Amino acid sequence: MSFQSSLQRFLPFLSWFPYSGPTLRADFIAGLTVALVLVPQSMAYAQLAGLPPYYGLYAAFLPVAVAALWGSSKQLGTGPVAVASLLTASALTPLAAPGSAAFVTLAIMLALLVGLIQLTLGVFKLGVVVNFLSHPVIVGFTNAAAIIIALSQVNKLIGVPMGRSESFISDIWGVAKLVGDTHLPTLAMGVVAIAIMWTIRRKAPRLPGVLIAVALTTAVSWQSGFERTATATLEQIAEPEAQALLTEFVRTELRIREINEQLAAKSGELKALQKADADVAHEAATLRYEIELAKLQLKDREEENRRRNRAVRSFVFEQVPGAAGAPARFYAQGKLPPGVQAEGHHWRIVKAASGSFTLTGGGEVVGRIPEGLPSISLPKFSWDLIGSLLTAAIVISLVGFMEAISIAKAIAAKTRDKIDPNQELIGQGLANLVGSVTQAFPVSGSFSRSAVNIDAGAKTGMSSVITAAFVLLTLLFLTPLLYHLPQAVLAAVIIMAVIGLVNFGAIRHAWQANRHDGIAAAVTFVATLLFAPHLDKGIVIGAGLAIGLYLYRTMTPRVAILGRHADGTLRDARVHQLPPSRLITAVRFDGRLYFANVAYFEDAILEAVAGNPDAPYLLIVADGINELDASGEEVVRHLVQRLRAGGTTVLFSGLKKQVIDVMRATGLFDYIGQPSIFATADQAIAAASAAAGDGSAAAL
Repeated sequence: MSFQSSLQRFLPFLSWFPYSGPTLRADFIAGLTVALVLVPQSMAYAQLAGLPPYYGLYAAFLPVAVAALWGSSKQLGTGPVAVASLLTASALTPLAAPGSAAFVTLAIMLALLVGLIQLTLGVFKLGVVVNFLSHPVIVGFTNAAAIIIALSQVNKLIGVPMGRSESFISDIWGVAKLVGDTHLPTLAMGVVAIAIMWTIRRKAPRLPGVLIAVALTTAVSWQSGFERTATATLEQIAEPEAQALLTEFVRTELRIREINEQLAAKSGELKALQKADADVAHEAATLRYEIELAKLQLKDREEENRRRNRAVRSFVFEQVPGAAGAPARFYAQGKLPPGVQAEGHHWRIVKAASGSFTLTGGGEVVGRIPEGLPSISLPKFSWDLIGSLLTAAIVISLVGFMEAISIAKAIAAKTRDKIDPNQELIGQGLANLVGSVTQAFPVSGSFSRSAVNIDAGAKTGMSSVITAAFVLLTLLFLTPLLYHLPQAVLAAVIIMAVIGLVNFGAIRHAWQANRHDGIAAAVTFVATLLFAPHLDKGIVIGAGLAIGLYLYRTMTPRVAILGRHADGTLRDARVHQLPPSRLITAVRFDGRLYFANVAYFEDAILEAVAGNPDAPYLLIVADGINELDASGEEVVRHLVQRLRAGGTTVLFSGLKKQVIDVMRATGLFDYIGQPSIFATADQAIAAASAAAGDGSAAAL
């Protein structure tokens, strides 16, 4: 291997060079086009992941460029995607409140784990592990995930709150019961955005429909005063039940702060003890116990406040302006004191904090986006949470890579480029690792943006580097323009992005191809819906079932007793109603012969012999046997010995090299004998006929 090829192996982007002017122009146009779609899309996917929208811009910056530089596909567009975002939200919601500092920390830590898993698989060339997720399982999961994603945005589309519990179906039912409280301006914004994107997709697909919808609705939001927010203290809330919940919320917040301070102090004491030379085993053990106890208390208090937050968000208030400069009062809807007039809007508490509460009485917008680049820092790593995040990290790693490599292969079929799955794993892994250092959540390859990239004429991965540069410009200079972007429009962007993923025809096709594949797809689909928001359970169940059904198929492969057809070929005697031979019983076994099906093989052979007891020969047509393990070898030896003792001569035909190698290594080949082993079934039948001296009876 030359130095240049070795260097290119570690720096795949060197294959882009020499780089010409026409290629740069094509990549520049493609990069700009993708950026116009990526900026609003990434913010929408961050919202789907349970993070503030601007974290989507962080995930759309360096990870996009890194994946292109170290991946093997020149047109694959990496960044925030719907399925990975939803998996992130489903994994982290039980551990922290969406949007909170703890949630953001966990999302960044999850990106680190995903990156480490993908990079390890790529470096050790273990990309084949993705084959454990069969296509039918991915089809079932993708359909269910697309439905869940779309339904999860309905509350933002109609302007009502949505609770987050252990049952997504219950949460959606809660939203359905609030349909009567729909905020019509919010609904109008979402519907208009969908209409714009749908029309442009149908009539002018080359235009950036997402960007146009975002720009128009943001301008309308700014001009019409779509946003209406207020802050209030506990004393301004006039509803006793809500006030009681908020009082407990504030008290618990203070307790959470105290516990965190205690944990920091005790952890410091423990480190100091461990550095000491004296024997402090007892004191260290006591401190560890107190730390674990404090962590349990902290977890319980945080869960209590998450429940209170959900309960508080269900209240609808009416605002009564204060007289003579006094603060406004918020009464529960329909419970205004006699003679008191409200200002006419319905308000909900959207965020509860220790000192004050944020309420909204109009449409929700993205709000202030921090200007500048994301901070570069190593993600906080907690060994205590590894167990909680590991399953989700593995699922996101495999599903994300499978999505990315599927897109890359589809693109390669058009461009005739070579795709290296292991190199793509390295690229995706590095993208997530770099993302975790720059405040990003897990990313993957995007179907829609990759299609835009190649349609816009991208020639190399430089188009993705240019896309990242435009995201950089957005972070530095354009974030103030996004303040008035309605949340309902981001919900519309997500719905339009995933609606194409719903494809029940693919499940039906899997059923038509193989009943077991259809069952795996259907069970994955149902399980993913039922276990939502824990989507990883659905895909794990589906993958386990698919593997189990595959093993079941290999345990009972097809066994055919052969007969001579009128056209001279050997066919399944039962299917073609062929008479048995008086000379030879020919049996074909279509499957590998290993420990799980040796009993089935033995029973099938003995049943065939018993069904034709007068035939002195048994021919095992082994063209379909691709593998023989120790258990299979033992059963074959036992069968030959048993049948010989009963007066039946056993012949073999069509043995493959790997099977013969095992038979030679174990001495089975010599035990059977070369005269009983033939290259083809016809040769074996001819030899048996000649040995019997009865040509008329020999033909099957």
